[in-house]
Amino acid sequence: MKKIKKVVVIGAGVAGLASAIRLQVAGYQVVIYEKNSTPGGKMNRIELGDYLFDLGPSLVMMPELYQEVFKLAGRNPDDYIPMEKLDPMYSVYFGEHVDDQYEVSSDLIHLTKMLEEINDQDAEGFLTYLQKIYKRFNVAKNHFLQRPFRNAFDFYNPYMLWQGLKLKTLGSADAFIGKHVKDERIKQMLSFQTLYIGISPYSGPSLYSIIPMIELMYGVWFIKGGMYTMATAMEKLFKELGGEIHYHSDVEKILIEDRRAVGIALKDEEVKADFVMCNADFPYAMKNLVQDEKAKGKYTNKKIDKMKYSCSCFLMYLGMDKKYDELDTVHNFFFSEGLKENIDGIFNGEKLNNPSFYMYIASKMDPTLAPEGKDGLYILVPVSDLSTSKYEWNEETIFYYRNQVFSKLKKMKGFENIEQEIVSETYMTPVDFKEKLNAYNGACFGLRPTLTQSNHMRPQSKAKNCENLYFTGSSTHPGAGVPIVLLSAKIATGELMLDDGVTQNKKIKVADYVNEAESTVESRL
Repeated sequence: MKKIKKVVVIGAGVAGLASAIRLQVAGYQVVIYEKNSTPGGKMNRIELGDYLFDLGPSLVMMPELYQEVFKLAGRNPDDYIPMEKLDPMYSVYFGEHVDDQYEVSSDLIHLTKMLEEINDQDAEGFLTYLQKIYKRFNVAKNHFLQRPFRNAFDFYNPYMLWQGLKLKTLGSADAFIGKHVKDERIKQMLSFQTLYIGISPYSGPSLYSIIPMIELMYGVWFIKGGMYTMATAMEKLFKELGGEIHYHSDVEKILIEDRRAVGIALKDEEVKADFVMCNADFPYAMKNLVQDEKAKGKYTNKKIDKMKYSCSCFLMYLGMDKKYDELDTVHNFFFSEGLKENIDGIFNGEKLNNPSFYMYIASKMDPTLAPEGKDGLYILVPVSDLSTSKYEWNEETIFYYRNQVFSKLKKMKGFENIEQEIVSETYMTPVDFKEKLNAYNGACFGLRPTLTQSNHMRPQSKAKNCENLYFTGSSTHPGAGVPIVLLSAKIATGELMLDDGVTQNKKIKVADYVNEAESTVESRL
């Protein structure tokens, strides 16, 4: 009888849970060890009495990648993560008095009419941008996002170099968009999304302008109960499959013998395993959990400190004493007039004056997330990571940003008395992301996806200098963002099974969701 091999997964974040499910389906005995008391990592929940908030991620893009984990196990995703498409997807507000407002739809007819109202020449330029970036998206999807780069030759070969040239990564996202549209408002609508993965549109590779294209082509969705439903649904599925999760279990060390991972060490216990899958943030893991110097390879402590990190976030969770019917959309983006200076300040470590921010009102879609007749406001301000920041995070800094946000919102109809309408409130700062979630430098999106920290130059799933050790999550290839992190879980488990000589389940293909929609998208172009 063939021995059932054991895999220990460090961390019950999105990629950890998805990896655990995939491995459990493949026939492994999988056990997750999580330092906190609940699943999800950054995809967690903040509870303030009867007000419930998603802790971090809030926009659902590429829903089929969320559903794939459940389909792989033979389950109906609708039974676990019921979704509804949002239309309009979100609202954007410009100007000091937030009086220049637009609702952004993924319906191409409505979107085109909105763009024509702003600038009909730019509406034409937008369609050119869409066509060009869609071609580059297909190249990235087919040749880079879904595959590992185990060896140098996996990238440095004539075919892959030719595909890489098609991506045209030189130049920034903002510069690429600026070739096709000139109105600053439309440019901002099409460039701010690079902040979803923690990089500036003014310095980040132009390829990342695929993010707004994905929104506009495939839409934005809402999961009933908020994003935390995805985390608890994966936990539920994993347990149904026979998996085991230990909470309040902080892993202190990955056990390595003769350059081979053999298990993990907790405070009072050692757990042996055939394989270790690490979902802890890669820089944190290499610096703290991989203590064998030879196993670190090039990722020494010095190297980790020199790497570039994404921005962080300051989040406010506000339980309010009323509903805000003046806002029609769940997702709302407020742009400061000097957006470029604002974003440059984030990556230069400055305390921001008049920052841009994002507001998420999940209770508009699911009233059970707040008391009857009331709303909960989730407000996110992108800020510097701790290695870049030139200021300290303390009560003074928290209230500085709190007042900056409120001073803008008070100029908006329905929000004039926002401070008096707060029933309860709490916050997450970069320090909290570092201390509570082991996000290195408090960087919410892990390593910054610069050209020299992407694809083959980003940390890979399979450890280079240690057998039976694998990594998954936002700091590994292919990168940050929930859909991409779910792909990292697929890549990491595929690498583990390849080394173990296991044939993967071929019933589900990662690209299926794109193939189903491509004919529709192409007809719209």
